[in-house]
Amino acid sequence: MLMLIKLVRILIILSFPFNAVFASDVPIIVIAPSKKAQSVSTVGTSVTVLDETFFKNSNELFLGDALSTNSTSINFFQSGGHGQTSAIQLRGMPKRYSTVYIDGVKMSDPASPSNDFNFNHILTKNIARVEILKGNQSSVYGSGAIGGTINITTKKGEPGFQKNLQYNNASHGTHNLSLSLSGANDNDDFYVGIERFQTDGMSAMTHNDEEDRYRNNTIVANYGRKFSDKIKFESNLRVAETYSQYDKEVDTSTADHSEELDALQSSANISLVYEPNSQFTNKLTLSNAYIERIVAETPNSGNTAQDNYYGTRYGFMYSGNYNFNLDNSVVFGFEREEDKMGYNKNMSGRKDDHAYVTSTYFDYQSRVTNNIYATLGSRFDEHKHAGNEDSHRATLAYLFDDKTTKLKSSYGTGFRFPSLYELNWLNSFKSSMKAETSESFDFGIEKSFLNSGLSFDATYFNIKYNDTLEGWKGTGDWTTHNFPGVVKSQGLELDGKWLKSDQLNFGLNYTYTSTYDGAEQDDPDQNASYFMTELVRVPRHLINLKTNFKIPSYKDLDFSLNTKFSDDARDYGNGNRTWRDERLDDYIVNDLSIKYNLWNSFDLFLDINNILDEKYETVRDYSQMDRSYNFGIRRSY
Repeated sequence: MLMLIKLVRILIILSFPFNAVFASDVPIIVIAPSKKAQSVSTVGTSVTVLDETFFKNSNELFLGDALSTNSTSINFFQSGGHGQTSAIQLRGMPKRYSTVYIDGVKMSDPASPSNDFNFNHILTKNIARVEILKGNQSSVYGSGAIGGTINITTKKGEPGFQKNLQYNNASHGTHNLSLSLSGANDNDDFYVGIERFQTDGMSAMTHNDEEDRYRNNTIVANYGRKFSDKIKFESNLRVAETYSQYDKEVDTSTADHSEELDALQSSANISLVYEPNSQFTNKLTLSNAYIERIVAETPNSGNTAQDNYYGTRYGFMYSGNYNFNLDNSVVFGFEREEDKMGYNKNMSGRKDDHAYVTSTYFDYQSRVTNNIYATLGSRFDEHKHAGNEDSHRATLAYLFDDKTTKLKSSYGTGFRFPSLYELNWLNSFKSSMKAETSESFDFGIEKSFLNSGLSFDATYFNIKYNDTLEGWKGTGDWTTHNFPGVVKSQGLELDGKWLKSDQLNFGLNYTYTSTYDGAEQDDPDQNASYFMTELVRVPRHLINLKTNFKIPSYKDLDFSLNTKFSDDARDYGNGNRTWRDERLDDYIVNDLSIKYNLWNSFDLFLDINNILDEKYETVRDYSQMDRSYNFGIRRSY
């Protein structure tokens, strides 16, 4: 395996087949970096864009799978097959240090231990665009955006009237049906999409072969109306109702593997946009996110009661954008969010709590010279329990005259407020708890060789955070409090594409990540159970190589081969083994996709995933998909 790594490094240095980050003729427009539309060529932040064309050509059923192979510094892990608990780590940071937005609504679960977000219930067929920001984004996106921010946009209506239909049939009794209606005219636009996914499933854990079923019913809808040239109304709704079976315990005489989880996940917002003139835009938004989980324990545990968790967030947001001239503008805003949680656990009584955060922010963008673009922003937050925090960010981009080379860099500070769970669950440190704080910087180069079809993006990053909030057991019960240890992550991202011809092209992304878990290593009360220094589930080397080719005489036939290599990584063993440090083995997985356009009306596709039937884990003791097939047909008209 070391030889493979060395070979890949040599190929990277010699050939530079990296992903295009900007084109000479059609600029890529992004919104997420500063909450306003701007060309990606002027952005100093590292950003990956997966647009509607990407999702139209992708056969992935779940968003986490689509993201995991198409960007650097995304480590995706899952506790089993489809629908099982999954999460994304950006730049080596644990999942709680990345924020996720769907149509501008912040998605996390206030009733979860760290107020983070799981990706296991997001299907792809109603997704139009994803922008992945890497590095500290707290100055724009607030608490938790230390590793980065993922902005998800669902589909909108386009001029005319469209109907879309797709059906998939796959291994393990898997079926997926999606349909949508959408349209737009001069004043109105709408979109309604429905998706039904179900599978007999595979065993979530590696030690047995029983099936863990999963079902997902999702609806996405939005409506917009232009009342005048100055006033517009916008609205979005997404609801996912799910059911899953999962494994909780390793194979013991008391485990019967009958755990079940019913869940509901929703997001909604309404906005009023007012543009008194071409320079000034104002937007008022009311939003809500809601997540509910009902867990049925195994009967053999002696407890037949359900655990019922709910978390909800209400948001009021004002954002403004003022353009002083073509070269200078400022984004500013005010936000108030209120998180609520509640749970009944093991018939021990109900627990409810809430907390609010008020925030103000600004982000100033300037074209300093013909070639230099800079931003400077700050954010000021006040938490009901944890006090005040501020965060700041500066970015710089130098775009050469030929528009094919860009130098970029950013520096930012960030923070994460304690979650409601951390503040309340058996916690005697509530009055003294404070936010975790961080700082990070990165610098990189983006380069395109238009005549040869080569382009690349290379970035170095460095992140550290302190005052870490960790669980700790003293003479009594478990509690949470701030530890003095510093957690670090640094690495290198290489991303790019080689468009060799109309019939053949290559894409490669590679991430090197080195981490240090100071929260454990610097803990004077640590014991022999924890002896490795790196953060859990973060591979040092992560490589995705994608090859796309067409047979010249069969222009409607398309082949794509994706090869993923993940280095070994640290993880915690199952609780039945006292949570001692263990290793996840490295692995290589190959996926093949074949597409064919029939009569210019139907797209047929066949995916063969994990061709060599590799047995591997991304979470210790939990299975990943074996060799499986996915056949589908779609039509748009």
